Formats: sequence, C-alpha cells, structure tokens
Amino acid sequence: MGLDVRVIGPEERDTRTAQTPGLQRFAAICADKTGSSELWMGYAVLEPGGKTGVHHHGESETAIFVISGVTRWWVGEQLDDVREARAGDFVFIPPGIVHWEQNASDTEPVEMIVARSTQEAIVVAVEGHPHRPAHAS
Repeated sequence: MGLDVRVIGPEERDTRTAQTPGLQRFAAICADKTGSSELWMGYAVLEPGGKTGVHHHGESETAIFVISGVTRWWVGEQLDDVREARAGDFVFIPPGIVHWEQNASDTEPVEMIVARSTQEAIVVAVEGHPHRPAHAS
C-alpha cells in the first residue's frame, strides 16, 4: 500500500488491536489501515459501569481526548490515587505507569480518542499487582 492521505470511517475501525477487559479499543491510524510507521491512533469505549484490569502501556506515551462521559484512572503504588477526566479533557499517561480505569457512570458510556507514540497499541496486563481491585482478580 502506497502512502497517501487516508480517511478512516467508523465502519473501518479495527478491533484487532490490544484490548483490556472492560474497555474496547478500535484502531484507526496504524500500519494495517494506513501504512503508519510511528503512530497509533484509535477510538475507545468504556461501557457504563465499566472497569478495566490493571495494566500499563509499555514504552508508549499515551494521549487521550475524552469525547463524552467521565472516566477515572486509578494510579500510584497502591492504585489508590484517582485522576478524573470529563468530556473535553486531555489525559497524558507516561510510559510504564500502572493503572486501571473506571467509568464514573452506570448509565452513560465514556468515548475517547487515544494516540500512542508507538506504532502499536501496547497493553501489558499486570495480573499479580498486590493492590489490584477485586474486579480485576
């Protein structure tokens, strides 16, 4: 595939990317879709009442724009320090930061645009974290 300006519509988003239980990611800008060699960008939905497992994004810097909803990122050594973001907020997650995410609403989804500094959406599950929440067991 030659490189050219591409438009990726909602029906072309790809779920064959790294996933975390509780959060669905859809790749849009990636090698398979556009020939991108250094950037990954996509769309993510955290369902009403949704919670992810404990994870990090390896060497990736992650940038998020919250389109709708209110989401929480639980961080810190004991995963007890919360960051809340609302529609219109940007969020930065440095490489290797262990966290889990929670939708603050039981009735509305959280929709986000996600960009990564690596070409793939790296997701590393942290199964044995000593402070993982009960839902992530």
